[in-house]
Amino acid sequence: MKLLPTFLVLVGLCLFSSFILPQDDRSAPPRQPFKLVVLDPGHGGRDAGAVGRKANEKDIALAVALKLGKKIEDEMPGVKVIYTRKTDVFIPLYERPALANKHNADLFISIHCNAAATRRSPARGTETLVCGYNRLGQQDAAIRENASILLEDNYEENYGGFDPKDPSSMIVFQLMKNQHRRESIKLASLMQDKFTTSGRPDRGVKEQSLAVLATAGMPAVLTELGFMSSSIEEDYMLSTAGQKEMVQNLFDAIKTYKTSVER
Repeated sequence: MKLLPTFLVLVGLCLFSSFILPQDDRSAPPRQPFKLVVLDPGHGGRDAGAVGRKANEKDIALAVALKLGKKIEDEMPGVKVIYTRKTDVFIPLYERPALANKHNADLFISIHCNAAATRRSPARGTETLVCGYNRLGQQDAAIRENASILLEDNYEENYGGFDPKDPSSMIVFQLMKNQHRRESIKLASLMQDKFTTSGRPDRGVKEQSLAVLATAGMPAVLTELGFMSSSIEEDYMLSTAGQKEMVQNLFDAIKTYKTSVER
């Protein structure tokens, strides 16, 4: 008797994915409680990142990540933060999203600072990056792993007898990958919106082929806080007031995102 509900669910998922999914996420797997954010301060250790007149990218990224994580845990009850690094150490790129996958994180946020090719460049502002289409195939293994975890709890109730070990569950994995992409863009857009409330120049949401995002089995973004090649922006990113403002912008974006996914 379970075959009919399973068949109907899978047919429904295909139809929603093909015709409704961009406007209506009812075909996506049921949302789980928002509990865990992985913060990834870019670079570290022997990898300084962009070098400014007074500081290195790795130090600003770490300072902002630690302050953001504390604010999340202080002001978002029930949400835990894990850091890919909490000190000045070098962490290989592949280990960063792997940590998020291991803990089945709800979000992976990599924090960086930008730099222009020359200090004479007028480039300023913030931008937030999501994984380019050509990298999406690398998410499959992580999504399969995370999906099996997500579907273990109450999967019969959620899917009318759907078996996560059934080969046809790849339909659900594909839906999850598409959903992660949409959610990444949503979070990136929220971050850019919040940065603009502080008067920061908005360089937009961009797609790039980034290894640090490619294997994350959840919504993942890389945000560039500003340009180390600009003395004005470097001073801002180093200042107590500037870091407080950037942390508030990022916190507000995450909080708004959390509210939207828990509706």
